[in-house]
Amino acid sequence: MQVWQRLLDAIDQHSKAAMATLVAIRGSAPREAGARIIVMPDGSFTGTIGGGTLEWRAIAEAQRAMAQAAAPGLALSSIALGPELGQCCGGRVELALEVFGMERRQEVKALAEAEARGPFRTRAQIFEGKPLVRAIAPGSSVPIGSATLHGGAIEEGFGEDPRALFLFGAGHVGRALVLALAPLPFAVTWIDPRPDAFPALVPANCRCVRQEDAPEALGAAPDGAFVLVMTHSHALDLAIVHKALAACRFGYVGLIGSASKRARFLRLLGEAGVEGDVSAALHSPIGLPGIRSKLPAVIAASVASDLLIRDEAVRRAALVEADAHPKLSLRSPRGS
Repeated sequence: MQVWQRLLDAIDQHSKAAMATLVAIRGSAPREAGARIIVMPDGSFTGTIGGGTLEWRAIAEAQRAMAQAAAPGLALSSIALGPELGQCCGGRVELALEVFGMERRQEVKALAEAEARGPFRTRAQIFEGKPLVRAIAPGSSVPIGSATLHGGAIEEGFGEDPRALFLFGAGHVGRALVLALAPLPFAVTWIDPRPDAFPALVPANCRCVRQEDAPEALGAAPDGAFVLVMTHSHALDLAIVHKALAACRFGYVGLIGSASKRARFLRLLGEAGVEGDVSAALHSPIGLPGIRSKLPAVIAASVASDLLIRDEAVRRAALVEADAHPKLSLRSPRGS
């Protein structure tokens, strides 16, 4: 979610708001480090740190903190998710609680403006009882949407980093898939050459492109984008898949269809001289194995689940690569 804009809106509406963040987890936990909840003085909230007793307790503590005459500084709590909360998760979380009033509005506004420009990372030194003062940290490698607590400092990644997905085909399955992806971390570019192919309304994370030479739309796709092909024409499918595989720069190339369609396409791509292991690079049939229904909504649910798994795998591989070749980090000297 857009953390700082929501917090700014909450301050403008209620004069103050609190934010609770999971800054570290050990063992089993209901959410990952970086999960947040923004709480208003009346107990209403946006976001989630996993629900249940942990979230209920965080909301209650946030309300108590906001009720104080003077805004308290950062409060860190180490919470066991077993006997202490009457739960059986077995893990432990470090919870950071902050209160933001009108006196911090300019700080929040500046971070909201940075968030609007795109993902960014911050670093803040921890001083007990003092507010966190976040500084933009270009050298930080903390994942967007995450947080790390180490060395007396908190590093956080803010903003949204959706996977670019170029979806070709606005048929029944394409329409169902766009709806299935609406709440998920994908930025969908939906391409179809036919007039009036798209519905009147589409989700906010979807951009419709009518392009007669549909394969040429791949030129606008960023490196690492996912490509999914399901047009009304097998010949057009082949042209798009050919161009996508020949580019050798996409994280995933998927093609709707049967095993026999896959075999035919592999033969034709081989005859066309596409280099590399085409069989491994072309994902077809698409979706999770074992789901046999051909209802568009079921296919869409299966494909969306598979895309999430593949996106997670790509991101994890990138983190491993970053850890193997660390960049210089801009860090404050100890005690500064």
